[in-house]
Amino acid sequence: MATLLKDSHAFSGFAVKDLAEAKAFYSDTLALKVTSEPMGILKLHLAGGNHVLVYPKADYVPATYTVLNFPVDSVEQAVDTLSARGVNFEHYDKPGLKTDAKGICRGSEGPVIAWFKDPAGNIFSVLEDR
Repeated sequence: MATLLKDSHAFSGFAVKDLAEAKAFYSDTLALKVTSEPMGILKLHLAGGNHVLVYPKADYVPATYTVLNFPVDSVEQAVDTLSARGVNFEHYDKPGLKTDAKGICRGSEGPVIAWFKDPAGNIFSVLEDR
């Protein structure tokens, strides 16, 4: 029993309001490989063989936390590229959480990171993995 979950290839999932809108955003805007799976769900195919399931939910309410993080070599470049594709980055001006004009947080205590939302309001990030 001790190795039961340790050896499991776990995956995550999150809900959206409109599956077609989500699929277009993930595949066209974010350029992710997305497949339609049985039971009306999407599978986001991520680097390293990982995947995330996306499912529709009638009484959907967006999460108030980051549901998916994308480590990148350069947040600046990722923000510029995604902004050119129509992605809007979040802006914060709170104690301990401030972003610049592009929406990039360059705090000394954490990674360089920028947050954006999918059409359903789920929060994603691009971050430099230090």
